[in-house]
Amino acid sequence: MPIDKKQEKNFTNKIQEEGQKSLDTSLTQEIEILEEKLNKNPDHKGTINTTPNDNSTSKNSKDKDFKFKKKTNSQNFKKNANKKPEKEFEEKIVNIARVTNVVKGGRRFSFAAVVVVGDKKGRVGYGHGKALEVPDAIKKAVKDAQNNLIRVPIINKSTVPHEQWAKFLASKVMLKPAPKGKGIIASNSVRAVVELAGYTDIYTKSYGSRSKENVVKAVFDALKKLRYAEDIAKMRDLDIKDL
Repeated sequence: MPIDKKQEKNFTNKIQEEGQKSLDTSLTQEIEILEEKLNKNPDHKGTINTTPNDNSTSKNSKDKDFKFKKKTNSQNFKKNANKKPEKEFEEKIVNIARVTNVVKGGRRFSFAAVVVVGDKKGRVGYGHGKALEVPDAIKKAVKDAQNNLIRVPIINKSTVPHEQWAKFLASKVMLKPAPKGKGIIASNSVRAVVELAGYTDIYTKSYGSRSKENVVKAVFDALKKLRYAEDIAKMRDLDIKDL
């Protein structure tokens, strides 16, 4: 049977109405659900949460702290590596000479070094070293000097307690106390010993042979003879006033 145009229109209108109703019901259901959520969480505004979680922030902060610590540790390590360790004793080379040893096969050349070491606090020593190379000779001399340290008296943290003479072979040396601020009056070889011993004000005079090694030995002989006034008084069984 053929369908009338009126019937066809009515049928389409019914379908559209049913579809609209279904849409309206679904929309109303969704609105009700949203209202329930809003009633439960009044602070919720329906915005998207863009802030990171606490776990992620803590992880990022930990990573940053770890990297920062790594950098600081490496920087401190570099600084410590660049720092030179402080030496207990200072060194001064008094003399380096080339020496020969005549043997059956010919001549053997080597180097001899004389070194003075001291802490500028009353301890000083000298040593002699011999080797085929200059650095090795200096190392040997330093070891020898550290094994032959002596302690010397210092008055007022600047000078010797009294005048003293000493002689070694053809070299003769005189040490004499000086007032504060006078400084060290000495030759190069004597100055090396006196400075490293810890004296800052002293008169010195050397006579005879100018052999550097002999002059140094004469200075050490003079330093060994120095005594405090108290020690001299005890040795002589006297009071300090009676000296």
